[in-house]
Amino acid sequence: MQSTALTPQEYLSNLPDDRKEVMQKLRNSIIENIPQGFEEVMSYGMLGFVIPHSIYPEGYHCDPKLPLPFINLASQKNFIALYHMGIYADNQLLEWFVAEYPKNSKTKLDMGKSCIRFKKLDDIPYELIGDLAGKISVTDWIKSYETAFKK
Repeated sequence: MQSTALTPQEYLSNLPDDRKEVMQKLRNSIIENIPQGFEEVMSYGMLGFVIPHSIYPEGYHCDPKLPLPFINLASQKNFIALYHMGIYADNQLLEWFVAEYPKNSKTKLDMGKSCIRFKKLDDIPYELIGDLAGKISVTDWIKSYETAFKK
Protein backbone atom coordinates (compact mmCIF):
# COMPACT_ATOMS: atom_id res chain seq x y z
CA MET A 1 0.00 0.00 0.00
CA GLN A 2 2.01 2.94 -1.30
CA SER A 3 1.15 6.48 -0.37
CA THR A 4 1.20 9.39 -2.79
CA ALA A 5 2.21 11.78 0.00
CA LEU A 6 5.08 14.09 -0.89
CA THR A 7 6.41 14.65 2.64
CA PRO A 8 6.65 12.62 5.84
CA GLN A 9 4.26 15.05 7.54
CA GLU A 10 1.68 14.60 4.76
CA TYR A 11 2.10 10.82 4.98
CA LEU A 12 1.42 10.86 8.72
CA SER A 13 -1.54 13.23 8.44
CA ASN A 14 -3.19 10.92 5.86
CA LEU A 15 -3.07 7.87 8.13
CA PRO A 16 -6.18 6.50 9.85
CA ASP A 17 -6.50 7.79 13.42
CA ASP A 18 -5.65 4.41 14.98
CA ARG A 19 -2.29 4.39 13.15
CA LYS A 20 -1.14 8.01 13.54
CA GLU A 21 0.10 7.80 17.12
CA VAL A 22 1.86 4.45 16.63
CA MET A 23 3.56 5.56 13.41
CA GLN A 24 4.64 8.85 15.00
CA LYS A 25 6.10 7.00 18.00
CA LEU A 26 8.01 4.63 15.71
CA ARG A 27 9.21 7.55 13.60
CA ASN A 28 10.37 9.38 16.72
CA SER A 29 12.21 6.28 17.97
CA ILE A 30 14.13 6.23 14.71
CA ILE A 31 14.75 10.00 14.49
CA GLU A 32 16.00 10.18 18.07
CA ASN A 33 18.52 7.37 17.54
CA ILE A 34 19.58 7.21 13.91
CA PRO A 35 23.16 8.40 13.40
CA GLN A 36 23.92 11.75 11.80
CA GLY A 37 23.97 11.77 8.00
CA PHE A 38 20.80 9.82 7.33
CA GLU A 39 17.97 11.89 5.90
CA GLU A 40 14.20 11.40 6.25
CA VAL A 41 12.34 11.41 2.93
CA MET A 42 9.40 9.78 1.22
CA SER A 43 10.75 6.61 -0.38
CA TYR A 44 8.74 4.01 -2.27
CA GLY A 45 5.53 5.56 -0.91
CA MET A 46 6.70 5.12 2.69
CA LEU A 47 8.62 7.06 5.28
CA GLY A 48 12.26 6.50 4.42
CA PHE A 49 15.61 7.10 6.05
CA VAL A 50 18.28 7.21 3.39
CA ILE A 51 21.85 8.24 2.70
CA PRO A 52 21.43 11.28 0.42
CA HIS A 53 23.30 11.72 -2.85
CA SER A 54 25.32 14.51 -1.22
CA ILE A 55 27.02 11.80 0.89
CA TYR A 56 26.75 8.81 -1.47
CA PRO A 57 26.49 10.18 -5.04
CA GLU A 58 26.26 6.72 -6.62
CA GLY A 59 22.79 6.21 -5.15
CA TYR A 60 20.96 2.91 -5.01
CA HIS A 61 22.22 0.26 -7.45
CA CYS A 62 18.67 -0.69 -8.49
CA ASP A 63 18.01 2.92 -9.51
CA PRO A 64 20.96 5.31 -9.11
CA LYS A 65 18.59 8.31 -9.25
CA LEU A 66 17.36 7.23 -5.80
CA PRO A 67 19.35 7.82 -2.60
CA LEU A 68 20.70 4.78 -0.79
CA PRO A 69 17.85 3.33 1.34
CA PHE A 70 18.38 2.20 4.91
CA ILE A 71 15.10 2.14 6.88
CA ASN A 72 11.51 2.43 5.64
CA LEU A 73 8.37 2.60 7.73
CA ALA A 74 4.90 1.92 6.34
CA SER A 75 1.33 1.52 7.48
CA GLN A 76 0.10 -1.52 5.55
CA LYS A 77 -3.43 -2.90 5.49
CA ASN A 78 -3.03 -5.46 8.29
CA PHE A 79 0.17 -4.34 10.02
CA ILE A 80 2.84 -1.71 10.35
CA ALA A 81 6.05 -2.64 8.57
CA LEU A 82 9.58 -1.58 9.38
CA TYR A 83 12.08 -2.35 6.64
CA HIS A 84 15.67 -2.29 7.91
CA MET A 85 18.27 -3.08 5.26
CA GLY A 86 20.96 -3.48 7.91
CA ILE A 87 19.41 -6.64 9.37
CA TYR A 88 19.23 -8.02 5.84
CA ALA A 89 22.91 -7.31 5.12
CA ASP A 90 24.51 -7.95 8.53
CA ASN A 91 24.06 -11.37 10.14
CA GLN A 92 25.45 -10.23 13.50
CA LEU A 93 22.92 -7.40 13.65
CA LEU A 94 20.12 -9.79 12.71
CA GLU A 95 21.19 -12.24 15.44
CA TRP A 96 21.33 -9.43 18.00
CA PHE A 97 17.85 -8.22 17.04
CA VAL A 98 16.30 -11.71 17.08
CA ALA A 99 17.81 -12.34 20.54
CA GLU A 100 16.67 -8.98 21.95
CA TYR A 101 13.14 -8.99 20.54
CA PRO A 102 11.60 -11.46 23.04
CA LYS A 103 13.12 -9.45 25.89
CA ASN A 104 11.25 -6.37 24.67
CA SER A 105 7.92 -7.65 23.34
CA LYS A 106 5.28 -10.17 24.42
CA THR A 107 4.42 -11.01 20.81
CA LYS A 108 6.29 -13.43 18.57
CA LEU A 109 8.71 -11.80 16.12
CA ASP A 110 7.14 -11.67 12.65
CA MET A 111 9.72 -10.83 10.04
CA GLY A 112 11.03 -11.48 6.56
CA LYS A 113 14.49 -10.69 5.17
CA SER A 114 14.40 -6.99 6.02
CA CYS A 115 10.77 -6.53 7.07
CA ILE A 116 9.58 -6.53 10.66
CA ARG A 117 5.77 -6.69 10.86
CA PHE A 118 3.85 -5.30 13.82
CA LYS A 119 0.28 -6.66 13.90
CA LYS A 120 -0.40 -5.91 17.58
CA LEU A 121 0.00 -2.17 17.76
CA ASP A 122 -0.10 -2.09 21.55
CA ASP A 123 3.04 -4.25 21.86
CA ILE A 124 5.62 -2.51 19.69
CA PRO A 125 9.09 -2.39 21.28
CA TYR A 126 9.82 1.29 20.55
CA GLU A 127 13.03 1.39 22.58
CA LEU A 128 14.40 -1.68 20.78
CA ILE A 129 13.56 -0.12 17.40
CA GLY A 130 15.41 3.01 18.48
CA ASP A 131 18.40 0.90 19.49
CA LEU A 132 18.27 -0.89 16.12
CA ALA A 133 18.14 2.41 14.24
CA GLY A 134 21.27 3.59 16.03
CA LYS A 135 23.41 0.51 15.47
CA ILE A 136 24.83 1.40 12.02
CA SER A 137 26.53 4.64 11.04
CA VAL A 138 26.37 6.09 7.53
CA THR A 139 29.95 4.95 6.87
CA ASP A 140 29.24 1.44 8.16
CA TRP A 141 26.04 1.17 6.09
CA ILE A 142 27.85 2.19 2.91
CA LYS A 143 30.54 -0.46 3.56
CA SER A 144 27.93 -3.15 4.31
CA TYR A 145 25.84 -2.18 1.30
CA GLU A 146 28.79 -2.25 -1.06
CA THR A 147 29.88 -5.64 0.28
CA ALA A 148 26.43 -7.26 0.34
CA PHE A 149 24.54 -5.76 -2.58
CA LYS A 150 26.62 -3.76 -5.01
CA LYS A 151 28.04 -5.72 -7.93
